[in-house]
Amino acid sequence: MNLDSTDRKILQIIQSDFPLVSRPYLAIAEAAGTTELEVMERIGRMQAGGVIRRLGGLFDSRKLGYTGTLCALRVPPDDIERVAAIINQYNGVTHNYLRNHEYNLWFTMLAESDHKLDTMLGEIKEKTGITHILDLPATKVFKVRVNFDL
Repeated sequence: MNLDSTDRKILQIIQSDFPLVSRPYLAIAEAAGTTELEVMERIGRMQAGGVIRRLGGLFDSRKLGYTGTLCALRVPPDDIERVAAIINQYNGVTHNYLRNHEYNLWFTMLAESDHKLDTMLGEIKEKTGITHILDLPATKVFKVRVNFDL
């Protein structure tokens, strides 16, 4: 997908300085030198084209009382799609990705408590038939923020 200078201006604004006002797309339009409607159309096009994967706020889940973990499973290659679809049914799953490793399917999950997290992991084991999930809760958090210079 080809991005012009207006697309790049819009991306720069929404990645690092999204306006918290009643009409954010109008504020973005004013900063990018275009119209509110054009900003919404361009963002929609960039979402459809895969340039924008997600548009929304980032919250510190720990400060909101949530707990999380990184999990890994050994899934037979011909069963990846089915297992991934089951995992993706859970609202607490934030990432789910395939790796070239003995543990080939990895996902991160958040929940309101350790008990709820354990319950969801138990359900995933039951639904997938995979009895061993490598459960790797964070012991220290290193948060990385990336802003692309567009």
